[in-house]
Amino acid sequence: MENTIRVQDDLYLHVNKEAIDAAIIPDDKPAIGGFINLSIQVEDNLTKDFNRIIKGGLQVQDPNFQKALDLFKLVKNVKKRNSEGFKPVQKIVDKLLQFKSIADLNRKITDNTITYAMPFEYWVSTDMQNSQKHCLCVAGPSTILPDTTYYGEQMKPQHDALMGVWTQMTAKILKAYGFSEEEVNTHIQNAVCFDQIIASLVLSREQMSEYTKLYNPMPTKRVITLLKPIKFKKVLTDFYGENIPEQIIVYDVKFLKGFKTLFNEENFDKYISWALCSKLLSACKYLSEELRDESSTYQKMLSGLKDLPTIERQAYSLASSYFGAPIGLYYGKLYFGEKAKQDVTEMVQEIIQTYKKRIAVNEVLQEETKQRAIKKLDTMGIKMGYPEVYDEIYDKLNVNTKASLYTVICEISNTVIKHTMEKLHKPVDRDKWVMDAHVVNACYNPTSNDITFPAAILQPPFYSLKQTRSENLGGIGAVIGHEISHAFDSNGAKIDENGNLNNWWTKEDYKMFDKKVKAMVNQFDGLTTEHGAVNAKLTVSENIADNGGMAVTLDIMSTMPDADYEKYFYNWAKIWFTKQRPQYAALLLNIDVHGPNCLRANIPPRNFEEWYKTFNVQKTDKMYIAPNKRVVIW
Repeated sequence: MENTIRVQDDLYLHVNKEAIDAAIIPDDKPAIGGFINLSIQVEDNLTKDFNRIIKGGLQVQDPNFQKALDLFKLVKNVKKRNSEGFKPVQKIVDKLLQFKSIADLNRKITDNTITYAMPFEYWVSTDMQNSQKHCLCVAGPSTILPDTTYYGEQMKPQHDALMGVWTQMTAKILKAYGFSEEEVNTHIQNAVCFDQIIASLVLSREQMSEYTKLYNPMPTKRVITLLKPIKFKKVLTDFYGENIPEQIIVYDVKFLKGFKTLFNEENFDKYISWALCSKLLSACKYLSEELRDESSTYQKMLSGLKDLPTIERQAYSLASSYFGAPIGLYYGKLYFGEKAKQDVTEMVQEIIQTYKKRIAVNEVLQEETKQRAIKKLDTMGIKMGYPEVYDEIYDKLNVNTKASLYTVICEISNTVIKHTMEKLHKPVDRDKWVMDAHVVNACYNPTSNDITFPAAILQPPFYSLKQTRSENLGGIGAVIGHEISHAFDSNGAKIDENGNLNNWWTKEDYKMFDKKVKAMVNQFDGLTTEHGAVNAKLTVSENIADNGGMAVTLDIMSTMPDADYEKYFYNWAKIWFTKQRPQYAALLLNIDVHGPNCLRANIPPRNFEEWYKTFNVQKTDKMYIAPNKRVVIW
């Protein structure tokens, strides 16, 4: 490759600099790159299909796919949305403003699950101590700014700048609605004050990244007591009658114990203002184009966007969000090849077998720990391409094309919430996919111990039948190994083969593993990009997974007579190609559990001897790490 940047000094830029220099970020995107390029391609293909089907008046076999098309058409009816203005959200605003006390709120608290912005969140999820069952969870609400770290003294300039934009934007929305200057100032001051209290109580992104620590069972009676003066028992009995759960999983105990400092009669006006601002701003993106544009000012600054997505892109996004499974089934059947599915499935099985071999010959782990790790791999499920069936929830959803878009979205959201809450006393469906087939991504689900590879990611540069095996191993192979490694990362290592929180390690082995986790943190700690420093504790689980994905695929490469390590490492670097807006890159450093793509491309290779042999990397080269600093966990 004709590039002035030596591969020994910077693999990522050696491979991607030309593409980065040539790339143009679309005005409505915060970045461009491998994952995003494919997502745009999928979106364009499906949007063309939607329009072709609608224009041709074609009938579709799946009635739920037809609902997706109906929502797509409704979003595109801009004339209707513009004529309605604030009218669709007016009833909710009027109800909120009628509440003068907590007693008023409690009288209406079961009217509708999403009518009011509640000062806490609750939902039903899989129970991490018994993954066959569901559990009820409670946590604090989101803050206005992206993370609690933005409220600290170190980030005061960012806090002031972002909060200033949010304040100006919200003031314009409130004035447009019809509030007086005095009312606008009062509502914003109250909302910001309420948000400040929330920020002092809820968890940071770094704390939430250790998801196994979020499992804090608490007796329901205790939760109800801590949430007073909210009548949470009334909410629960509305869903479950007398059959309310005996315990609730509390994600952030600090928030629950401090709830009374947030929500009380003295702060009630602040709560109403906070709820009012929340509801109006969230509603605006479904209202007129003017309101959608005005209400996006803060988000555009946060991510550096120059423009909003077009109406057609918004229409696709909403249809995809609310009818993802039917759209994914359509995409999978039309665009996904069985030959590719068979080939990648065989690759997954080979990687799992190689993983088992690596664990079996591990000279440090005790036999007891090895057998439990191998058992976890033996029971790991594989979801490849797309599912043939999907959740019954879609049968319950309705799209009334004569109603306002906001009303339709609220009704769909209410139905989904009610359906999810009703699952509490039902067994977990372990066959359910957590990603739809048209999503360009992959994941590991710890509570079902399975890996999912949607059809959409199985494209170049990640995978192609036309690419060499070495290239595919450096692409989708390493991604597969990455997802498998999540079963043994800093969170996954605390969960057993059945998806339950369970210490399956010997004491000595876990102590050694924890030491290696700390070494991985140290390897990334202090690294910086042009947009800021990396939070190694926030990204450690993903860094472990990247490392594991490379380790297992390099092991497979060692058995191949035609292994091409240059192509392997080049394609590894290629899949991480991205070009980001500076604001977006800085934001991700604070909130994303994934590290910057340049480091994801450049750090893992340095831990493996194959890297040094392939490119004759020496001590004087920038891509060199001393042997005693190299980290291989799996």
